[in-house]
Amino acid sequence: MSSPMSMLLVGEGNFSFSAALCRSPSAVSVTATCLQQQQEEALRQEGALNNMQTIKDSGGRVLFEVDSTKLGECASLQGHLFDRVVFNFPHCGRKSGVKKNRQLLKEFFLSCVEVLAEDGEVHVSLCNGQGGTPADQPRRERHNSWQVVAMAAEARLVLSDVRPFESDKYQSYKCTGYRSQDKGFHLENALLHVFTRSTPFSCPKVFQMEETVDGEKVQYNIPAELSDYTSRGFLTSDSVSPVKLVQDFLLASLQEKWAVSMMTETLPLLLTAKRLHLCCPDIDRTLFYWIHACQKELNCEACTSTDELEGEVRGPRVISQQADKVLSSEGGDAIRSLSSDVDREGGTALYVLRPSLRPLMEALVAKKEEPEMENEHVKRTTVEHRGHWNDVPSLLFGVSGLVFRNVPINQWALPAFHELLFTGVLPKKYEPLKVLEQTLGTLLAPYGVSMVTKQEGLHLMAQPMGFIGKVLANNTSDVSLLNVTVSLNLDLLAVLMFSLPDWRLLWSRDPRFSQQFVARPTPGTPFMAYSLFPELFSFDISFWTGAAWEEKKFHALVREASCGTVEYVKLIDKFSHPDLSQTSYCYRLVYHSHAHALSHTQALQFHKCLESSLSSCLEVTIR
Repeated sequence: MSSPMSMLLVGEGNFSFSAALCRSPSAVSVTATCLQQQQEEALRQEGALNNMQTIKDSGGRVLFEVDSTKLGECASLQGHLFDRVVFNFPHCGRKSGVKKNRQLLKEFFLSCVEVLAEDGEVHVSLCNGQGGTPADQPRRERHNSWQVVAMAAEARLVLSDVRPFESDKYQSYKCTGYRSQDKGFHLENALLHVFTRSTPFSCPKVFQMEETVDGEKVQYNIPAELSDYTSRGFLTSDSVSPVKLVQDFLLASLQEKWAVSMMTETLPLLLTAKRLHLCCPDIDRTLFYWIHACQKELNCEACTSTDELEGEVRGPRVISQQADKVLSSEGGDAIRSLSSDVDREGGTALYVLRPSLRPLMEALVAKKEEPEMENEHVKRTTVEHRGHWNDVPSLLFGVSGLVFRNVPINQWALPAFHELLFTGVLPKKYEPLKVLEQTLGTLLAPYGVSMVTKQEGLHLMAQPMGFIGKVLANNTSDVSLLNVTVSLNLDLLAVLMFSLPDWRLLWSRDPRFSQQFVARPTPGTPFMAYSLFPELFSFDISFWTGAAWEEKKFHALVREASCGTVEYVKLIDKFSHPDLSQTSYCYRLVYHSHAHALSHTQALQFHKCLESSLSSCLEVTIR
């Protein structure tokens, strides 16, 4: 390092740990502090005088009367930011219960972030069992632990690493202070917990878009709960998103069997409901995001003319964005105000956010097959890949992009994901369905994907998420040919191939996520979590409603109010009042995040925000 690493140590007893750091060959600048009010009190501990002298001789500082829960108020620390803040074996003293020590941890974390550098680390050493994480062996029951991850989350810190506390590494270190005595803590199987800052939650917004649908310019709003899923460019040519890496992996393998022509034309996010019904009558219309075109004329001079990219394709123009929520910098509480011109679902809507790429693919393939539009390169590639297909081209057309499904909240229910779609007319006698089954089976079996035969074709299944794709085959007017379609969920495949604990991580804006894929690792490379053992919090919400209950609107509000942190929603009780013509609903919501520091305080704020939103938007009465 060009400059010494600055380290702040709090709660030091005899200063032996700080002195050991100063004797190490690493370039460190040590500030050692203790709570004792007078130097004489510290000197009563064996070796303290020599240790303090070692720290000062190395250029470090020794400070007294420093409260680890009020570091921001310490005049001697003003103007200093530290790369490391270290607290070894924190304890309230004497026979303190777990609640008092839990509170000590919470106040320390809230205090230390005031003096922590932006990319700094907080190191907390605890005796085995105290932390309450799966790293403790044996692990205590949650209520009997210090819940170190939950306490750190209150200061927006995540647990990024846990490793053994290597006391042997510091030969002169002698821990003291057990129950306010000159006695050491139990170091056997002690653990060092490393915490880092979390990125803030993304604020849901209503994006106003403009694009051409069937030759007509349409202005419309992307619902707020989908705002973080649009215009992210995961499939651009230079993207290193796991989604893009999985697509490249699949394409490289499929191109060994067939010529694959990936489409690069503009693909609108919006489809007319009529066109969608004609092309995809099998898709459940209850999963559609119904969209009304904006009636209000917009001032085009004030519009943002930025074109976002999606894959190789120029996407819709984002012409304005309205904040639906604001997260305060202090509390992170969400305040919601729905735009009145956003219709979440309605039978009279003319448009739908595309739930599949099939309607767009059909139009593109029809255009490609027109003789005057046929690309000479595709013709040459087709001839080169004919092989044993005789005189019939073995060409697959491919397209990929974002699709939307208005699904209830569940752990593996994706409201938006990237679909990879192939279609082609292939010779029936060479059993293309069987070849595809063998090809995809060989590629994906190592990641837990199995092929299940259905009447209409093959379903790709994997645990725990379930359905992740399908291969369909239909007869054509030519009895010798078969129309084959392959649809794959790239997001769930990325979760499987890179061992992600949660699909929502794919949308993380934390650089620690994206940096792991800069070198374009091959599928099978395990993801290294930067937020270990995140806590989950469960809250119930009960309310009365007299109107016809629309559960999908409820789920949409949950996604917005919680900033996407609700992992699971379950109806646990329903009661219809015989006299008041009202029905009571009770839902259980589980808040959980692998991407952010989610504390009990923050989850409760999200939950209170949801209650407010339900009262104002769905006209319910909270019980």
